[in-house]
Amino acid sequence: MKNTLFILFTFLTSCLIIAQESFEFSTKEFLVKLDSSGKITSLFDKENKKEYCTLSQSSPLLQIRIGSNYFFPNKAKFNFTDKTIELIFDIDVNVKVKAEEKKTHLIFEIIDVLPKDKVDYIVWGPISTTIKKTVGEIIGVVRDDNFAIGIQGLNVKTLGGFPFNDEGFDMSRSRTAEAKDFGSVIQAYSIDRSRQRKINVWLDQWMNMPVEPIKGETVIGSKIAFFGCDEKEALNRIGEIEIEEGLPHPIVDGEWIKKSKEASRSYLIADYSEENIDELLLYTKKGNFRALYHMEPWISWGHFELRKDLFPNGIAGIKKCVEKADKLNIRLGAHTLTNFINTNDPYVSPIPDARLVKTGFSKLIEDVNESSKEIFVESPEYFNNEKANWLHTVVIDNELIRYRTVTENYPYKLIDCERGAFGTTASSHKKNSLAGKLADHPYKIFFPNIELQREIAKNLAIRFIETGLSQMDFDGSEGCAATGQGDYGFEIFAKDFYDNLNGKVVLNGPSNSEHFYWHINTYCNWGEPWYEGFREGMQEYRINNQALFDRNFMPHMLGWYLLTETTSLSDIEWMLARGACYNAGFALATNLNSLRKNPDTENILDAIREWEDARLSDSFSKEIRDIMKDARSEFHLEKIINGWNLFPYHNSKDFAHQNIIRQPGEPKGSDWHFENKDKDQKIQFKLKVSGSKGTITNPTFEIDNYLTITFPIELAVGQTLLCEGNNTVRVYDDKGRQIKTVASNVDIPILIHGIHNIIFHSSLSNDSDAKINVNFRTIGDPKFIPRK
Repeated sequence: MKNTLFILFTFLTSCLIIAQESFEFSTKEFLVKLDSSGKITSLFDKENKKEYCTLSQSSPLLQIRIGSNYFFPNKAKFNFTDKTIELIFDIDVNVKVKAEEKKTHLIFEIIDVLPKDKVDYIVWGPISTTIKKTVGEIIGVVRDDNFAIGIQGLNVKTLGGFPFNDEGFDMSRSRTAEAKDFGSVIQAYSIDRSRQRKINVWLDQWMNMPVEPIKGETVIGSKIAFFGCDEKEALNRIGEIEIEEGLPHPIVDGEWIKKSKEASRSYLIADYSEENIDELLLYTKKGNFRALYHMEPWISWGHFELRKDLFPNGIAGIKKCVEKADKLNIRLGAHTLTNFINTNDPYVSPIPDARLVKTGFSKLIEDVNESSKEIFVESPEYFNNEKANWLHTVVIDNELIRYRTVTENYPYKLIDCERGAFGTTASSHKKNSLAGKLADHPYKIFFPNIELQREIAKNLAIRFIETGLSQMDFDGSEGCAATGQGDYGFEIFAKDFYDNLNGKVVLNGPSNSEHFYWHINTYCNWGEPWYEGFREGMQEYRINNQALFDRNFMPHMLGWYLLTETTSLSDIEWMLARGACYNAGFALATNLNSLRKNPDTENILDAIREWEDARLSDSFSKEIRDIMKDARSEFHLEKIINGWNLFPYHNSKDFAHQNIIRQPGEPKGSDWHFENKDKDQKIQFKLKVSGSKGTITNPTFEIDNYLTITFPIELAVGQTLLCEGNNTVRVYDDKGRQIKTVASNVDIPILIHGIHNIIFHSSLSNDSDAKINVNFRTIGDPKFIPRK
C-alpha cells in the first residue's frame, strides 16, 4: 500500500511540474523564466533586482527552420526527473532540450529531434534584452554599467548569430549579439549538415552548388551556455565557462591569453632565412618585438613544404632558426592562407585530389581524346559563371583542363581547352564521365572540400610542431566558405588546427572573426599598409576596430604598417602615439634591405622599444591617452631615469597661398605671421599642393626679412613637401607615399621664441590652378611620464 501511494504521489508531482505555467532556471546571480509555450519571459539580475527581458519582443528559447520557413514552439513541457524541456511544434515536430543549472551558468543542449530528418536549422533565440550600452557581437555578451548577459556556443556546430542565408555565412564581424532599437538580442544556431544539399555558396558567388553531407552532423548536440553576472566579472565568467565546459582556454606564460599582455605585443614582419636569421633577430630584439614573422615560407599551401631557397636544410634548418630566436625570447611565426591550395601543391599536381571542391558537374556527351581542344558537355551550368571563375578549370578523371569559355547554345562545349593543365596528364575520357568545375579564387588557387580541409588543418598543425614555429594568421579564413559549410568551415578549421597542436601554444589571428574561434584566437590585427601612405592607409578603419575590441574582450591591435627605406621617425612616432592611446600593438612589415638602407632604422627601433615599454607598463595616464586620440596630434618620447619625457608637437593654423593678379611692381608672395610659442628650434613645416591641374616649382620662404630658403623641386597637384628641421626634406605623392627627398639651398634656420614674418612664393606652370597650404610645427616642453 505504501509503495502504491509513493508511486502515485511521484506521478502526480511529476504531472504537476510538467503542467505548470512557467519554468525557472537559476544561477547564483541570474534567473531565467520560460513560459508554457517555450518563450523566455524573464532575465532577472538577482543581486540588483532588475529585469532585463524585453516583453514587447518574442524571445523563444529555441526555434526551428524547415526549408525556408521558421517555426516557434507552441507548447513546452518540463520533465522534473530528467531535467528536460520538450518543445512541441504544431507541424508534428518535437525537440527535446536538456537543461542544467550550474553555479555560474545555465546549459541547454538538444538531445533529440523527432522526426530526425525534418529539421534543417535550429536557432537559439533570438533572446531579447533591454541592454544596449555595450553589444559584443563576436563574443555574444551584452553589458550595461551593472550587469552582463551572454550566450556561449559550447561546441563548434553551435555557431554564433542567425542563419541569414542557406549556407550560414556572415561576412559581418559576427552577430552573436546584435544591437536593436529596444536593446539587443543574443543568438546562436546549428545546421543539419548530414544531408546532401544544393545551395548558393559564398554569398551567391557559386549558385546551386552541390554540398557533400557530413556524416552524423545534425542539429542534435547543439549546446549553449547562458549566463548573467556583474558587468565587471563578464570576462572572468567566460574563462570559468571555458574551463568548466572544455572549451579552448590557451595559456601563455602561465596566464590565460585573454588577460595576457603578450596578446597585444607588436611584432616584426620580415622574411627570415637560415642565412639572414641572425641579423633579423638583432633588429627584432632592438625593437623589443614579440615575434619575427615570415610572409612566404612555404613552397605551396596545402602540404606546407618549406622553400628550399630560404631553408636548404628543410625542417632542421628552420628549427635552428627557432632555437636562436628562443634564446632571445622571440617567437618565430609563419603566414598562411588558411585553406587555399596552390596549383603546384601535390593536392593539385600531378594527380588532382578527388576532394577538391567542385561548384557543380555536367556529363560528357561525347568521348574525348587526349588532344581535343573542344569538350562537349550536357549543360553549360557552372562553366558559364564568370562572376567567380579565375582559373577556368574543370577536372575530368585525373586530368585538369582549362577552357576559354562554354558555348551558349546546344550542343554545349568547352572551347580552346588547355589539356593536362597544372602538371596533370592529358588523357582520353569516356562519354558520361563527369566534368567538375573547380572552385577557385583571384589568388589563382583551388579549395578543398570539408574532408580535405580538415586534413590540411592537421598538416599545418604538424608543420608547426615539427618546426617549433609559434605564431600564425588564418589569413583568407573566409575561403573556408568555399566548402559550402559557411562559418562552420572556418570554425572547424581553427579547431582542427588547435586540437592537432597537442597542447603547443601558437599565437594566432584571423582575417575574419567568429564566435567559437574567439576562444582560440589571440589577436585580430586588421589594417593593410600596401595601397596608401603611412598615415592614410585604412586609418579610420583601424581606429573603429578599437571599439569593436573593447566590446568583445579582445586585445587592441592597430594592424600592419610598412617600413621602407624612406619611412621617417616622425611617421613611426605618430603611429606609436596611436598605439599608446588605445593600448594597441601593431605589426611592422619590412625587409632586410629596407632595414639596412633606412638611415633612421636605429632611431626607429629605439623609439618602438621605448614607446612599447611605456605602453605595456601602463605608464601613460588616461589624460595623456585621451589627448593622443586626436589623430592630428604628434609626440616624441625620450627615455630618462625612472621614466620618459614626452614632447608634444604643436601645429599652426594652415597658411594659404595662391597666385593672384596684382598691380605692377607689387610683390606676389603671401605674407604670413607665425608665432613660435615654444623654445628656440629649427623650422618645421608641411606644404601641400591642391587643385585640379598643374605644378609649382621652387617653393621659397623668406624669413624675418633676412633669410631666404628655396627648395629646388617641382611639385604636382596632390603632392606634399615635408621639412622636419633638417636639410633633407621629403616629397610625398597624393596617396601619402614618400617618393623622393630634396635638399634646401641653405641650412634650415632656427626660429626663436616669438612672432616671425614669413613671406612665401613659388612659380606655377601656365595651366596650373594650384593652391598651396603650409602648416608649421614646433616641439613643446616635455611632460614626465613615470614608469609604473
